[in-house]
Amino acid sequence: MIYHNYQMAANLADPVRQFAEQAREICMKWFDGKPATPLQRMTAYYEQIALMGFTHARPNYNILPVQDLQGQTHAIQEERVYGTPFCDLLRFKREDQHDLPKLLLVAPMSGHFATLLRGTVQTLVQDHEVYLTDWRNIRDIRMSEGEFGLDEYIEHIIWFMQHLGPNAHLMGVCQPTVACLAATALMAQDRHECQPASLTLMAGPIDTRINPTQVNELAKEKPIDWFEKNLIGMVPLQFKGVGRRVYPGFIQLMAFLNMNLSRHRQSFATLYEHRLNGDHEKADVIRDFYQEYFAIMDLSGPFYLETVKHVFQDHLLPKGELTYRGRALELGAIRKTFLLTVEGERDDICGQGQTLAAQDLCNMLPAYRKTHHLQAGVGHYGVFSGKRWEGQIYPVVRNMIQSAQG
Repeated sequence: MIYHNYQMAANLADPVRQFAEQAREICMKWFDGKPATPLQRMTAYYEQIALMGFTHARPNYNILPVQDLQGQTHAIQEERVYGTPFCDLLRFKREDQHDLPKLLLVAPMSGHFATLLRGTVQTLVQDHEVYLTDWRNIRDIRMSEGEFGLDEYIEHIIWFMQHLGPNAHLMGVCQPTVACLAATALMAQDRHECQPASLTLMAGPIDTRINPTQVNELAKEKPIDWFEKNLIGMVPLQFKGVGRRVYPGFIQLMAFLNMNLSRHRQSFATLYEHRLNGDHEKADVIRDFYQEYFAIMDLSGPFYLETVKHVFQDHLLPKGELTYRGRALELGAIRKTFLLTVEGERDDICGQGQTLAAQDLCNMLPAYRKTHHLQAGVGHYGVFSGKRWEGQIYPVVRNMIQSAQG
């Protein structure tokens, strides 16, 4: 019932938020961005109302043109090149380049759309032909397409690597690191010609027994039956996926909001002050962040429960007990792939050492194929977005991929 009650409230609130957004735009245009103080305040209030709600549609990627060494700008082509009922494979490619390394970037399925990695793509596309897993909102996928669990997640990565072909590269951000490592092991076991030339694991829960965070502890506080009973809902009648068991995105986002509630309140207060003071560029940065942050998608119930159980409670991957469709994974089979692990010094979601653990688990990889980077001064999101990602982490990623290219 929790999902149905949420949707009823959302259906009532959406027209109010839409009115507020339209009224804000009218006020801004009518007075050419320079309204009298009372109208400034009213416009700022309307913006707050319009932002305070969740949306369930993927925002646009809007990847900007990039500059080459000569200072010329080149547009980025976005194209859907492959897909399944659960995911579209998007390609982002510089219009002036045709022989750049192919990189599959696997986005988390954690309550947000893959557009959360827009900044990651924007940086990577300078030197790579980037392929991105654009996961679809599970509530819009009919039951006739079947269930989606951890096995299907791993399977999609294998399918997409096959689509890219030999000598392609693989990167997982946060949650997908486990599935990316598993897919690499399976392809290595099969001596598949499309096994990744390099594997980059960024801020992921490879072994959450190491320096457990609050998020890790919460996942272990309750038995898996509690998660199923209290957090899994059914998709309401008005959507194509009616009847599916899902972990609603609004529950996931509310949990994250409550972890840093005072900070989010301050952000909204700062947004309001920026609007009153005419600092619209600064205000737009905050607004754009929350428009992205509040765009949510549901998670498949089976996938969520399996992830909590296998990754965060039973630690099957580091214990050597994780299987794929009943088949044992052998991380020791990975012998050719270059491995890079990246962590943030201040990460409060994936603690230091949790991603680094992959280095020891891949015990048959030669030392020269392994690299670890601990970035000072960044939290979880700073590992794959922001100035330190662009200026300090990305060069490490780029150099490793170039080394693996041969």
